[in-house]
Amino acid sequence: MGAIKLLELALFLNLFSNPALFCGKEKPQSFPPSCNRIECPSYDLIEEGNGFEIRRYNSSVWASTSKIDDISLVQATRTGFLQLFNYIQGKNDDKKKIEMTAPVITQVSPSDGPLCESSFVVSFYVPKENQANPPSSKGLHIQKWEPTYVAVRQFGGFVSDYAVGEEAAILQSSLAGSKWAAAIEKSQKDNPKTSYTVAGYNSPFEIFNRVNEIWFNFDMDNVADM
Repeated sequence: MGAIKLLELALFLNLFSNPALFCGKEKPQSFPPSCNRIECPSYDLIEEGNGFEIRRYNSSVWASTSKIDDISLVQATRTGFLQLFNYIQGKNDDKKKIEMTAPVITQVSPSDGPLCESSFVVSFYVPKENQANPPSSKGLHIQKWEPTYVAVRQFGGFVSDYAVGEEAAILQSSLAGSKWAAAIEKSQKDNPKTSYTVAGYNSPFEIFNRVNEIWFNFDMDNVADM
């Protein structure tokens, strides 16, 4: 691993181990600047509302960790990112290096109590070049997504456990009373494994113009039935 990669990893770990540095108040740019430099999954914008977007992501492939139990999304993401960083650096069964992409996402299954551990799955979007035959690796699994619908809210700054909960609540409020809110509620009842997803687009070196997102997944059939 080169010196630059080691320095970037060290800075990432330092940021994710210092909660005082995380703040979600910075206003993000609507299009993540990182997607001009590295590959991001493609999607269609279905609707742009007041404080939210409805997107349909095209079929895609993700490398994902096993469930990580922790009381902190930030710490769980840090743990999962280490596994995925090693994976793209060639520590996989094919010993193949893979280009970095965005976003890295953390799927969240919250606990029932404030001091109980939640479950997190951290995933890396596999570049199109590798999607037909992504390398396998111990402790990781490949998720193949069919077209996927999500309600999205963006926020800036560095992610914190507090900011994530606050932003998820704002997204829920923005959607209140809409056909999308009813579809999300029904989808979560049908599939309670994931409550929401946090997406991050930036390298830890990027202090400004950071873009993060909260995603609520839903089944479009639940909209059509209304």
